[in-house]
Amino acid sequence: MMNNLTSSSNPPLWLLAELTYRCPLQCPYCSNPLEMASEAEELDTESWFRVMAQARKMGAAQLGFSGGEPLVRRDLEQLVAEARRLGYYTNLITSGMGLNSERVAALHEAGLDHIQISFQASSEQLNNFIAGSDKAFAQKKAMAQEVKRQGYPMVLNFVIYRHNIDQMDQILELSAELEADYVELANAQYYGWAFENRKQLLPSREQLQRAEAVANRYRDRLGKKMKIIFVVPDYYENRPKACMNGWGSLFLTVTPDGTALPCHSARTLPIEFPNVRDMDIATIWNNSPGFNAYRGDTWMKEPCRSCPDKEKDFGGCRCQAMMLTGDASNTDPVCDKSPHNHKVQEIINVSKSPEACLHPMLFRNLRNSSELIAKA
Repeated sequence: MMNNLTSSSNPPLWLLAELTYRCPLQCPYCSNPLEMASEAEELDTESWFRVMAQARKMGAAQLGFSGGEPLVRRDLEQLVAEARRLGYYTNLITSGMGLNSERVAALHEAGLDHIQISFQASSEQLNNFIAGSDKAFAQKKAMAQEVKRQGYPMVLNFVIYRHNIDQMDQILELSAELEADYVELANAQYYGWAFENRKQLLPSREQLQRAEAVANRYRDRLGKKMKIIFVVPDYYENRPKACMNGWGSLFLTVTPDGTALPCHSARTLPIEFPNVRDMDIATIWNNSPGFNAYRGDTWMKEPCRSCPDKEKDFGGCRCQAMMLTGDASNTDPVCDKSPHNHKVQEIINVSKSPEACLHPMLFRNLRNSSELIAKA
C-alpha cells in the first residue's frame, strides 16, 4: 500500500471526457452536479485534443465520451476521430436523443468502438415521464435497433429505482427483444440530483431482492447470449465498493469546464481541483494536492486504518463519506464497521415510509413530480 505519496505510481488507464452537462432529458436520478457548467464554459475542440493526447501519452487506453448528452456537441465526430488516431478504445455513453442513422454511420466512420444507450424504464409511459420527453422511448428503441443494424454490439443501460425496479421482467424482455449483448441494470447511486431525491428513488430491500432474483433467472435462461450486470445500490451493501479502484489510481475525469477529478462526483468535496486549462495531465495526476488527497492510507481514520480490507476497498467512497458524515476522511458509512452506519439505516427507513413516494421529486428542470403516482 502506498503511503505519503506526492505522485501516483500508476498511470490513468481510463479517461472519462464529460463533454457537456447539457441534456434534453430531465432525469431526477441524474448524477451530474446541481450547478451545471454553461455551454460558454465548455472546453473547445482543440483543448479536448490536447487533453486526450496528454492522457494517452501517460498510458490511458480507454476513453468514454459522456455528459449530459455528448451528442449535443457538434464536434463529437472530430473528437472520436482524434481518439482513434491516438489509439484509444472509445465508448459513447448516450441517451440516444439526437442520434439518427446518419450520425451512427458518421461515428462508425470516425472510429467509435462502442455505444451504450440508456433507458429510464421498460414502459413507454414511465420512461417518458422520467425523461421529460414524450418522444424519448420510441427514439431510444429505434436507435438501439439502428446501432445493432450498423454492426455495433448492443449495450443497454437501465437505471433502476423504486418506480421501475418491479418491472425487471419487462426490462429484460425488452432487452432480449432488442437483441442486447450486454445489459447493465444500474441501481441509482445517490449523488447529484439522485442524492436530492433518494428517499423517493431508493427501493426497498425486498424489491431489490426480487429484482436480483429475476436477473439471475434470466442469466440462467439466456446464458452467454446476453450478459446481465446487476449493480446493487451502495446503501444495501455491508462493505463499501472499491470506489474507482482507489482514489487517483486508474480513473481520470475531465468535466466540461476542464476541471480534472479522480471521480465523477469529487467536486462535492471541499478540495480545489486543478483545471486542464492551467496544468498538463501528468502534473495534475502526479503532483496536484487534489489527486493526492486520498491516495495511500495515511489519511485513514479508524476503523479503516487497522482494517485488513483497506487494500481491497480503500475505505470506500470519499464523496459518500462527505455527504453523509460531513468529513471525507471518515469510513464510508455504508460499511457496517463505520460508526456512522446508522445514517445509512436511517435513510433506508425513511425511504420505506408510505409518505416517501408521495413527496415530489426534483427534476433537472425543477418540475414537480407529484403526478408520478397517478401516471406511472
